[in-house]
Amino acid sequence: MELHHIRRGTGKPLLLIHGIGSTWHSWEPILDELAAHREVVAIDLPGHGQTPALPGTNTFLGLTDAVADWLRDEQLEGIDCVGSSMGARVVLELARRGVVGAVVSLDPGGFWEGWQTPFFYYSGAASVRLLRTLDPVLPTITSYTLGRTVLLAQFSVRPWAVPAHRALRELRSIARTSVYDEVLRDLVYGPRQQGLPAGSLRQPLVIGWGRQDRVCFPSQAGRAVEAFPDATLYWFDQCGHFPHWDQPAETVQLILSVTGKQAVAANVPSARTAAG
Repeated sequence: MELHHIRRGTGKPLLLIHGIGSTWHSWEPILDELAAHREVVAIDLPGHGQTPALPGTNTFLGLTDAVADWLRDEQLEGIDCVGSSMGARVVLELARRGVVGAVVSLDPGGFWEGWQTPFFYYSGAASVRLLRTLDPVLPTITSYTLGRTVLLAQFSVRPWAVPAHRALRELRSIARTSVYDEVLRDLVYGPRQQGLPAGSLRQPLVIGWGRQDRVCFPSQAGRAVEAFPDATLYWFDQCGHFPHWDQPAETVQLILSVTGKQAVAANVPSARTAAG
């Protein structure tokens, strides 16, 4: 299927994949800076933004298959890619399949255990129900610092600093994503993310994590690296679930370093692998 996407800049292509309920607009804090160095291709996943939902049931693997098929159709296999949240798990799966180049995975979902599993599901389900109820008055709520602080506290360490237009776009996107409920359930209770044994990857893979992530807790980072032992773990200080919101300059630096023509995982700037 055709995925709605935008292209910015010139140079070596770089794919950006957003999280559940988001669209390509989620990348706007770093889009222009990345496009100054690369041709950036930012997509809307099926059922998100301007891309129609998949026929039948929309699952995590179904969304990933759609991206893989689209990359093949667009002759973009081997492209470097960056993902956020659910999109971060998508790029891990694409890396596992060997269909992409260098990968930066920012706070990937799917590595929860124990109480974290129902917490993620029920907090996500409750959040989307609240946003659907508030949808008509979201423009007013997000125009106030207090409103943004309350509604974005789970995503950012500085929710009050998120511009009103960005907060409104993100929250309305979550509220209006028709496949949100079925994708959320499958993401949490569907098949677990498979990993790769050490020595399997032929391209750099960095898993980035915000130390103050309140969506995918920092303790999950260790499980992600256990699944992908060839990966380098990079910690963002003073950062929540979206490094590209809370630490945009550092995120751009990391992405360009990891996905540069001569990049290897060992050259990640100031790589921090200590426990979060």
